[in-house]
Amino acid sequence: MYFFRFCPDCGAPLPAPAEPVRLLAQTCPACGAVHYRNAKPTASALVIREGRVLLGRRGIEPGVGEWDIPGGFLEPWERPEEGAVRELAEETGLVVRTTELLTVLVDTYQGEVYTLNLYFLAELVSGEPRAADDLIELRWFGPEELPASMAFANCLEALAAWRSRLHTANAR
Repeated sequence: MYFFRFCPDCGAPLPAPAEPVRLLAQTCPACGAVHYRNAKPTASALVIREGRVLLGRRGIEPGVGEWDIPGGFLEPWERPEEGAVRELAEETGLVVRTTELLTVLVDTYQGEVYTLNLYFLAELVSGEPRAADDLIELRWFGPEELPASMAFANCLEALAAWRSRLHTANAR
């Protein structure tokens, strides 16, 4: 896990933590500023068409060659719904509209950065799917055809939440 080597406020050296994995915050001995290791927010969308979800195969590390749910890190001051729509356009060429928040999950990115991952359900507004940006392939998967492994553990949890929602809806 990452930790600060220098204080972002005053520039003074910070002592290396004894247990960086468990480190939640660092306090500067020179100025007293406390620096937290807050999670970085991400937004992704499960685009559903005819009961199938769109997944992308990653073309870059981390997880090159593995399946992923299109999405990414939020820009400063960007609303999560807007970030999910932007990321989908960048990675798939699709214009989508988020319909509801599916789940919020925590994870790490490359084992270094804590992430807070917001997953939305989305409907297709326009466009034809084409892999771009981080992705090299797009494919639609039914709930019983999902890949056994994904680029990130939180993707498996998000897909499980989607499947659970489907089973609940079908039971009504």
